[in-house]
Amino acid sequence: MRGRRHHYAWVVFGVAFFTLLAAAGFRSTPGVLIDPLHDEFGWSRGTIGLAVSVNLVLFGLIGPFAAALMSRYGLRRVVATALVTISLGALGTTQMTSPWHLIALWGVVVGLGSGCMATVFAATVATRWFVTNRGMVTGTLTAASATGQLIFLPLLSRLANGVGWRWVGVTIALSAAAAVPIVLLLLRDSPADIGLLPYGAPSDYVPPLRTTNPIRSAFAALRDVRTSGAFWLLFGSFFICGLSTNGLIQTHFISAAHDHHIGETTAAGLLAIVGVFDVIGTIGSGWLTDRVDPRRLLFAYYALRGLSLMVLDPALDARNAGLWTFMVFYGLDWVATVPPTVALCSREFGRDRGPVVYGWVFAGHQIGAALMAWGAGSIRDATGSYRPAWIIAGVGCLIAAAGTQRIGGERAVHEPVALVPA
Repeated sequence: MRGRRHHYAWVVFGVAFFTLLAAAGFRSTPGVLIDPLHDEFGWSRGTIGLAVSVNLVLFGLIGPFAAALMSRYGLRRVVATALVTISLGALGTTQMTSPWHLIALWGVVVGLGSGCMATVFAATVATRWFVTNRGMVTGTLTAASATGQLIFLPLLSRLANGVGWRWVGVTIALSAAAAVPIVLLLLRDSPADIGLLPYGAPSDYVPPLRTTNPIRSAFAALRDVRTSGAFWLLFGSFFICGLSTNGLIQTHFISAAHDHHIGETTAAGLLAIVGVFDVIGTIGSGWLTDRVDPRRLLFAYYALRGLSLMVLDPALDARNAGLWTFMVFYGLDWVATVPPTVALCSREFGRDRGPVVYGWVFAGHQIGAALMAWGAGSIRDATGSYRPAWIIAGVGCLIAAAGTQRIGGERAVHEPVALVPA
């Protein structure tokens, strides 16, 4: 029992948790910068939303390649490089003066770096280092990333309004850079590197195979699952997940609250509440995923999220206990979808291929987020209200809830994809 309790997997878990938390501020920044950039440069919300969309698309599309890169070159090299890229990109935004600077730096540079720090990293750590408690580990690491995005908001909001929006970029750059030494010193690529088996693994455990070519392996996985109905149902449901969270609430909630005469700092505080309760919800979801059919969990999460979005606009108008109730509930549900989605990827497509396939599913998440980041801003510019965006996202969640119940009606795909022994 003592050996299990002090297994090095928990050190890797701690490093991953801190790294995801420290680097998460970059995900918070778009919501804080929309109004300051609009006020200083006169850029429309649609233009700023376009840069956020580029960031979100790259954040998602790099996922399957990041998973393959981690398999080929190891966690430590990929994560350290990603953190340095995020730091340099965020620091560069302090000097921008044109919309294309925002698109190039925040959209492309930070988008590429942050893609390697997505939930693909959490899924890879959980799959590689844990056999038991895998769902709970996935949920906790996912919570670190999502919660870090939201708990940074009050600080970033005060910086943007108090000393200027450029200090937001400096803060993000320093935060990401601070995690690099810890990653280099403590993170290990796999249990086999230090003569261990994964936590909870039996003595006859066979380690996952390592890819020979990350790009070829990522595309090979997509090619082999492209005819799978389970893959497209997972992709589509996660598309709606990103559309209704990162693309809508995280990017536009502060601006929408301002429309309802709620101050930016107060709105950032409300999103911080989402971050606090996200920890509880996501860890709880991971615990449930180890015990309950993941499809049932996804049905509940998407259906309840969709219904809650339908009442957000009246709650913002009323500014009463209903708004606080929404923030608490939305926090519990924010990324609770991740552990059951990761579990279904592993169940349907195999342990070796699961993280790479999840990378493609996560790309759907970010494409949905990108579409809504641009679309909600354009809807606000055209109609003067975010209410149509809330309704569209709510209906989409109800559709996703129904779609997830059709997953698993076909034979799972388990064939290896261009792999050789590690």
